[in-house]
Amino acid sequence: KEWLSKGHGEYREIPSERDFFQEVKESKNVVCHFYRDTTFRCQIMDKHLTVLAKKHVETKFLKLNAEKSPFLCERLRIKVIPTLALIKDGKSQDYVVGFTDLGNTDDFTTETLEWRLGCADIINYR
Repeated sequence: KEWLSKGHGEYREIPSERDFFQEVKESKNVVCHFYRDTTFRCQIMDKHLTVLAKKHVETKFLKLNAEKSPFLCERLRIKVIPTLALIKDGKSQDYVVGFTDLGNTDDFTTETLEWRLGCADIINYR
């Protein structure tokens, strides 16, 4: 219940960089998708993250428009879209950059992404 009250269990967009810091502060595990509206691969990533957010309520799943977050993209060295920043205890732990770790194909499975997030210990993966 505590997780759900902090926005876990759903995949949602945060409006600004300022909101990012607040969201990250209140949760131990956060996956943040840096996306662009015009990038097709971001829509593919959205589809998988929507499924995983419901399944893994122990982790908060967010998305942030990279074009509206130049400071964060610079600070986190995000150059490729989509990029998932995997944040543990307020610190960026790992990144899933593009689809390279996911088989380098647009039709990777949700399970493949789940496995990759499990490898980073950002979700409880069995």
